[in-house]
Amino acid sequence: MSATAVPDSTVIAHTDPFVLSRRAAMLGAASLLALPAVGQQTKTKPLPPPPTLWPQALPVPGGVARLSLGPAAKRPVAHVRQGDADVPLLVVGDVIEWTAVVGIPLAATPGEAHITVLLDGGGTRQVPYTIAPKQYKEQHLKVPPRTVDLSPEDQARYERERDHQLQVMATFTDQPGGTALPSLRMRVPVPGRRSSSFGLRRVFNGQPRNPHSGMDIAAATGTPIVAPLAGRVIDVGDYFFNGGTVWLDHGQGLLSMVCHLSSMDVRVGDVLQAGDAFCKVGATGRVTGPHLHWGVMLNRTMVDPALFVPA
Repeated sequence: MSATAVPDSTVIAHTDPFVLSRRAAMLGAASLLALPAVGQQTKTKPLPPPPTLWPQALPVPGGVARLSLGPAAKRPVAHVRQGDADVPLLVVGDVIEWTAVVGIPLAATPGEAHITVLLDGGGTRQVPYTIAPKQYKEQHLKVPPRTVDLSPEDQARYERERDHQLQVMATFTDQPGGTALPSLRMRVPVPGRRSSSFGLRRVFNGQPRNPHSGMDIAAATGTPIVAPLAGRVIDVGDYFFNGGTVWLDHGQGLLSMVCHLSSMDVRVGDVLQAGDAFCKVGATGRVTGPHLHWGVMLNRTMVDPALFVPA
């Protein structure tokens, strides 16, 4: 198939094994012409291991589901129902096979779920999947009451910032520059020990708080942080809980955030390539020491960043 047969400018090379086998079947006739003559000796080479998909599929609360949408001439439009809103989904692939990559909320109830795909004729179809249960760790801490009970002024600031962040998190655009990311595999933004994992639920003075929505990486103040994936800066701010914060848009509702920064060397609208340094580790916001809080969002849902990086 020639490159001109692909009409969508945001095609991402597909690496699913069953897609590769389908391509092999389509190229079967050409492959027969390349077979050696009968009796001719050939050296067989071991097949390389199938490529790893990014993000890795883990259909649990806080995880990611990868759902086949089949072939189509252009990228399908799909969405998932979250609360009272239909949220658009990230769809990758090509005309032979498209895949919806779905972020599953930490608060999701295990069991049957589905996404909705829009059809060219104006109708819809549902693609089902199953959310498996997952038990995250829980941590009980005793802390001074002032660290968990906000003053009226701090509560008002938090609520203003929360409303702004909700607008940031609703961002849904094509990839920066209108071209597809070659891979959704991410770089870890800073080297260091993972000091707190995604999904950890903390209980302060007997009061449960929201589960940890990112990955904490221990690092010294001033350590450079790099972009985990190519993206555009969509928010730079200093927030009550998160301190210095930068949000990156990687396209189609895939966002990442870095928090507690000591410096932020970018502005809204800047375009970064994977590996570009753009801010530094700090201890700003409500923290007890320097570290990086790294979050990844799909379809307005925080998901485990570990699914996007090698173990």
